[in-house]
Amino acid sequence: MSSAARQPVASFAEILALLPELPGPDLEAATRAASRESHLTKPPGALGRLEDISAWLARWQAKHPPTVSHPRVAVFAANHGVAAQGVSAFPADVTAQMVQNFIAGGAAVNQLCKIFDADLRVYEMALDTPTADFTQTSAMTEEECARAIAYGMMAVEPGIDLLCVGEMGIANTTSASALCVGLFGGTAADWVGPGTGVVGTALARKIAAVEAATALHFSSPRAPLDVLARVGGFELAAIAGAILAARLARVPVLLDGFATTVAACVLRALDPHLLDHCQVAHVSAEPGHRRLLAKIERTALFDLGMRLGEASGAALAIGLVRAAVACHTGMATFAAAGVSGKN
Repeated sequence: MSSAARQPVASFAEILALLPELPGPDLEAATRAASRESHLTKPPGALGRLEDISAWLARWQAKHPPTVSHPRVAVFAANHGVAAQGVSAFPADVTAQMVQNFIAGGAAVNQLCKIFDADLRVYEMALDTPTADFTQTSAMTEEECARAIAYGMMAVEPGIDLLCVGEMGIANTTSASALCVGLFGGTAADWVGPGTGVVGTALARKIAAVEAATALHFSSPRAPLDVLARVGGFELAAIAGAILAARLARVPVLLDGFATTVAACVLRALDPHLLDHCQVAHVSAEPGHRRLLAKIERTALFDLGMRLGEASGAALAIGLVRAAVACHTGMATFAAAGVSGKN
């Protein structure tokens, strides 16, 4: 696995320069999808969100029929300096240990990828060099943050037709909560949840860490990428980069839970339409995720009380997306089946 530190130097200006190049929805593919949907052997709208999913895929893949033949699950892993504040139920060493578990095939996401025949890639990001403790200084310099974004962009290779993004990083729900304060306002208590299962004194330390970050970094409004650099993590920056590259390549994206969705919201803060090619896979049990989805007016595909991370919810959603495509492409039309249409 490569380190973010080995990637070419990038800057926020270079990242922002990509935005005018991003394609919009393909209206021709959308029209063809809508036309076929209207002739399938079912009442209009009878498949609910499955119909929306197939239309979304066609629109952003810029083709009809849409496909889910080569899904990729990308898990970005990094460590956070704020872990030293005792904000997690697990030590920072667990990040590297879980990466090895992914490689050995022993994690939940491995099993889900096997079921759905998805390509799993795990991207380690300098696990021996965490971000700085954002209660004391910026988590990343602009150069470090931009390079992490650029590194994440490399996850989108030719041939994939659906990207699932997720993360692994002890203390990254603390980082995600601080990002929410920087992007959306509110207090630390509004956004901080139990994460890996902290309660009592540990939860109080977690809230205090985000309060300290708020006082240090957000006394005045910050640009979205500056917010990311100040309180984000290498893996969260890489997720933003992967989502950006997917848009450039016309690859629809499934977002995992709280931390992943917050990373995506950095892009949304740059342009409200930058996440139109994304679906939120599930509602995490982390309470901040439900609040975040309300803020950005998104409804997740399912809510099963999951809070594992590691792209597990996004990987599970591959099955739902495949079901949507199968219904859209495999069902007969009224004319082909000899079934009378609506009066």
